Amino acid sequence: MSGHERPMARRRLVLALAAIVAVAGGGAAVTAVTAVSAPDRSQDGSGSSADSEGLPPATAPVTRGDLSDSSQQDGTLGHLGERKINAGPAGVLTWVASPGSVVRRNERLYEVEGRPVRLLYGAEPMYRTLKAGDEGKDVRQLEENLAALGYIGFDVDEEYTAKTAAAVKRWQKSHDLKQTGTVGPDQIAFAGSAVRVRETGAAPGDRIAPGGPVLTVTGSERVVRFEVPVSEARSAKTGTRVKVRLPDGTELPGRVSAVGRTASAGDDPQDRTPKIAVTVSFDDPRKVTGIDQSPVTVDLTGETRRDILTVPVNALLALPGGGFGVQVVENGTARELKVELGMFGQGRVEVSGDGLREGMKVGVPSA
Repeated sequence: MSGHERPMARRRLVLALAAIVAVAGGGAAVTAVTAVSAPDRSQDGSGSSADSEGLPPATAPVTRGDLSDSSQQDGTLGHLGERKINAGPAGVLTWVASPGSVVRRNERLYEVEGRPVRLLYGAEPMYRTLKAGDEGKDVRQLEENLAALGYIGFDVDEEYTAKTAAAVKRWQKSHDLKQTGTVGPDQIAFAGSAVRVRETGAAPGDRIAPGGPVLTVTGSERVVRFEVPVSEARSAKTGTRVKVRLPDGTELPGRVSAVGRTASAGDDPQDRTPKIAVTVSFDDPRKVTGIDQSPVTVDLTGETRRDILTVPVNALLALPGGGFGVQVVENGTARELKVELGMFGQGRVEVSGDGLREGMKVGVPSA
C-alpha cells in the first residue's frame, strides 16, 4: 500500500470502526487498559523521520496488560419508584404526612376529619370495602398484613371469612375505630413497601373527594438513576458492579438493578442520541446521605480481560480485501499484518494475530 493509499484507508476506517462499536455494544467508549505507552516518535528506532518509502510518521508499541470494561457516568440521587396515593374517603383533610417523611406498615398516611388512613403493603390497590364472603388477591394482601402485625387465627388465603372479620375487628379496636369487621379505602391504602413522601397534593383544611390526589410517594430505598447511549448498553447490564461517589466525596458500592427496555432521545436538545435509563441500588442504603436529586458520579466496572495485547485504535488499517490490520515497523521497513479485534477502550483496542507480539512497533498518524 502506498503512502497515498494509507491515509485513505484510515479515513475508511472511521466508518468501519463506528459499525464495530455499535455491534460491540459500546465497549470502545468504556474500556481502560494498563501498561499503555506513549507513541514513539523515533519510528523504526534509527532516529530517521518519516519519508516517502512507506514509513509511518510515528509509531507506538504493542503492549500487554489487562483490559476492563469501565466507564464514568453522571447520575442523580433519588428514591426507588414513584406513585400517587389518592383519597379514599371524602371530607376535610385534617392531617397529612410531611414531605421527606417515611411511612411504614400500619402507620398513618393522612387523616380525613380525624379518621386516619393507614399504609399496608401489597401490589393490589384498595378499591373496595372488604367483608365476609369476599374473595380475591386483595383479600390475601389484607390477611398477609394482619398476620404480619400479629392478628392471627385465620388462614391466609383469598377468602374473607368470619375469622378474617374477627381479626379485622381486633385491628380496628387497637386503633380506637368502630369494630365493624369490614375495611375499605377509608381506612387503609396499599403500597408495595414503606414509602417516602415526596410531596403533598393537598393541605390540611382542603376538602378532598375520593380519587383526589393527596400524596406523591416513592419507595424509601435510595437509588441512583442515569442514562447511557444505546451503543454503550453493554457496560450497564443488570448486576454490573458500581461505585457511587456522593456529593460529599463518599464512595459507596452498589450494582445495576434495572435497565430500561425502551430508548428515548432524552431532554437535552443538544444531544438527541438514543439513550436508555439505568437504575443503581446501593449495597447498604442506610449509609447513603445527600439531598434528593443531588448529582453523583457512577463508576461502572465490568468484564476484565487479562494479559492481552493492545494497540492504539488509530494504528488500525482497513485492509483492501476486508478486515483490519496494523502497519508493523521493523528494521527500517514497514509491512501490513492482519489482526483480529477484541475489546475497545479509551483509544486502544485488543488485537490478536499470527506474528503479533509485545513490544512490536506499529504505525500511527502524527499528533
